[in-house]
Amino acid sequence: MDKFRIKGGRHLRGRVTISGAKNSALPCMAAALLTSETVILHNLPYVRDIITQRRLLEDIGATVLMPELRTHKITADNIELFEAPYELVKTMRASVLALGPLLARFGKARVSLPGGCAIGTRPIDLHLAGFEHLGAEVGLESGDVVARAPKPGGRLLGGELHFDKVTVTGTENLMMAATLAEGKTVLHNAAREPEIADLAELLNKMGARVRGAGTPTIQIEGVESLGGAEHTIIPDRIETGTFMVAAAITNGELEIKGCRPEHSAIVIAKLREVGVEIEELNQSTLYVRCCGSGLKASDVTTEPHPRFPTDMQAQYMALMTQARGRSVITETIFENRFMHASEMQRMGARIQIEGNTATVEGPTQLTGARVQASDLRASASLVLAGLAAKGETLIDRVYHIDRGYEKIEDKLCAVGADIERIRDSVTGPLTEGGIQNPESRSQKG
Repeated sequence: MDKFRIKGGRHLRGRVTISGAKNSALPCMAAALLTSETVILHNLPYVRDIITQRRLLEDIGATVLMPELRTHKITADNIELFEAPYELVKTMRASVLALGPLLARFGKARVSLPGGCAIGTRPIDLHLAGFEHLGAEVGLESGDVVARAPKPGGRLLGGELHFDKVTVTGTENLMMAATLAEGKTVLHNAAREPEIADLAELLNKMGARVRGAGTPTIQIEGVESLGGAEHTIIPDRIETGTFMVAAAITNGELEIKGCRPEHSAIVIAKLREVGVEIEELNQSTLYVRCCGSGLKASDVTTEPHPRFPTDMQAQYMALMTQARGRSVITETIFENRFMHASEMQRMGARIQIEGNTATVEGPTQLTGARVQASDLRASASLVLAGLAAKGETLIDRVYHIDRGYEKIEDKLCAVGADIERIRDSVTGPLTEGGIQNPESRSQKG
């Protein structure tokens, strides 16, 4: 497995450009299964999860061409298989997003129970209950979810449903399924993330009738069929937040380009509260630096959007190790999302875990150590800690960070970090069955 070697203590300075949001790109790729016409997506990040999703679409029978590095042309006119296999689904939870489009368009689907980061159970019960509410028959066979639309006609039936708990992928899955359902569907207590609104924009370009995306109530008028469309994926708000923290934790200054500040409003507000200076230069550029008086501790609680995102909790914890005073971090979304804390403790961080809260005492001079990443955002937090630490940090299992950050080591090196990837001699960088870059991959079709 590849590793990162980081020599900390350098102030980051320069410009960073934010990549497309993988959490928006994945459902938008799945949405291409709703039509036989071509869907063109721009600004996809080149990360491992996108490669996995592309393989899944191709295994099902879709043709995926890459005329440019970050552009996919997806045509699902010859679907041969209505199944997402375990070998792919086990590595990425977002693979379950194939279920809604396949069920809506073809009246049947089989998807293995999903995997992904080890940050909690994250059950898909809400997805399945929603499909049943739209008339589908849903069962579990040999570890696979099997769903069939009602007969006759094979179409789902619109309905009004209420999520017992806010679910991002559940909202996306049901919203896609409802676009081809007969009649009107209303989703109550829907997720409000920017990625939901981005998916709805693509669906409407394809001919769907979706209103209210980005609010707790989404209304979908079902249509007979959907067509092709062209769409540009929004910037990654979590990568934006990660680089804001990178500037602050290294006492540096970064110009962060190609972002959407309005999508990071709560993170910007919290970072300003703890002493980070953030200026919005324009609608797509932030200037970030740590103020001269240093960082001060502040509590935070993760909650569904538009509150503080769970995907920024680990990065914020790294930052709080450098802040004056005591901060209490409460995690309400996932039950196992403090695994990075023990690794930061190896670096000298003073963190106490009790249930779903972490208490951080700072500031602490972190020292380099050998640590291990447990999930995608934990990887990012350990990189941030390594940048602030004295000496050398070696991070194992960085394949986690490759799932969601595009060439993070290159971006950091370009602004002054001393970070290098130690390649695994067997698998090589960001491989896909031996494939090391998209240019070398033969295009199917």
